[in-house]
Amino acid sequence: MAETVVETPALTSPPPAGEGMSPVRSPYTGETIGSVCLTPADAVDEVLRRARAGRTTARALSRAARAAVLDGAARLIEERAESFARLIVSEAGKTLVQARKETARAVNTLRLSAAEARRNAGEVVPFDAYAGSEGRTGWFTREPLGIVVAVTPYNDPLNLVAHKLGPAIAGGNAVVLKPSLLTPLSALRLVDTLVEAGLPKEVVTVVNGGAELGAALVAAPDVRMVSFTGGFRTGEAIARSAGLKKLAMDLGGNAPVVVLADADVDAAVQACVSGAFWAAGQNCIGTQRILVERGVYEAFRDAFVARTRRLRAGDPADERTDVGPLISERAAAAAEAVVAAALADGARLLCGHWRDGALYAPTVLEDVPGTAAVWREEAFAPVVVLQAVDSFEEAIERANEIDFGLHAGIFTSSLDRAMAAARRLEAGGVMINDSSDYRFDAMPFGGFKYGSMGREGVRFAYEEMTQPKVVCLNGAGG
Repeated sequence: MAETVVETPALTSPPPAGEGMSPVRSPYTGETIGSVCLTPADAVDEVLRRARAGRTTARALSRAARAAVLDGAARLIEERAESFARLIVSEAGKTLVQARKETARAVNTLRLSAAEARRNAGEVVPFDAYAGSEGRTGWFTREPLGIVVAVTPYNDPLNLVAHKLGPAIAGGNAVVLKPSLLTPLSALRLVDTLVEAGLPKEVVTVVNGGAELGAALVAAPDVRMVSFTGGFRTGEAIARSAGLKKLAMDLGGNAPVVVLADADVDAAVQACVSGAFWAAGQNCIGTQRILVERGVYEAFRDAFVARTRRLRAGDPADERTDVGPLISERAAAAAEAVVAAALADGARLLCGHWRDGALYAPTVLEDVPGTAAVWREEAFAPVVVLQAVDSFEEAIERANEIDFGLHAGIFTSSLDRAMAAARRLEAGGVMINDSSDYRFDAMPFGGFKYGSMGREGVRFAYEEMTQPKVVCLNGAGG
């Protein structure tokens, strides 16, 4: 692919070519596929001046106008779906199947956001239902927060950006978007498409930069909310420096899936292989720990390993590829090191654990010590651990022993056990007879226990990005 230079719309005077630019490279080939202008940290005042203008413009847009922009952008992306998908393949290394699915989800996310703009305006408050409030009537409306800073990751470079821009625009906010420097091109194309659909340019400002730029934006008093998806370390840094503003954090996971002896083992294997290795495991709700009741453990393990070995790892642009590269060779080497450490501590390798550049083979382990990093921390790589358990109680206890989590899953034919697991699994979402990585873009989505701050899912993000305003009319005198 020929190199494409993409300039951020944040700065009126981009630096000369070759200076202040950040290359965007294919994780698979290493080829430079584009470059973006870097935004220096000392440009934050200029960025915020534009965002303040965007705030005024966004607030003045009617709900019909916001919805029309979002529906229009969804239609344009749908018409150009293959082009969007191939851009995701190029910069993120997702396979074509995975990139096409992400593109379709982004279309849905924007349409859901348009519906929220039309629907979720507030409601009547029954003041006169309470003694002492007779004669009063009123309502609350949902008002924009103002300026939202959105910081997005590399693993879903289109849909996770849509999950922040869609609800923010629906709510009448301006946004300063800071996409991952590894995958900024899908985000920039999405913003260009929103503008093509009628969004005034100043409503969304895109900046590209590192930690210093991010810290300056997060700390700015004009910013009313920071919506972040990424790792715990960065999330903690944002929380320390943000001050008095709303925070929404979608941080890491280490999802458990329980397979009980009464489950449909074949269905569980099929779902869990997909759940573990989709997007090369770079998925915060990806299945990482599978707790299998001992009576079916060997049957599950053997079928799981056989199905994993059939996965084809390689060129993400090849229609036959099941597992593409990780985002970088460094990320693949880190995954390799975590597995090597577990093996040194006594874990047993069932398949995988070879690396070629940024490619890391789907890897299955068993007998992993509970102290190993691959058990206790998020791998964010195509690595899964199988663990036999003697009872439902033990499965729940082992599943919950991690201090954070997003999703969990359970496979069983018992409604009683399914409902008990739904109550007792400590996760933001419990998938019954599905792997942990099932997600529908309209449902509430967020973490449990440590690091849990707010929810995504279009309606829930919209409500996080707006604020209720009460109007009370005292008609007692007339």
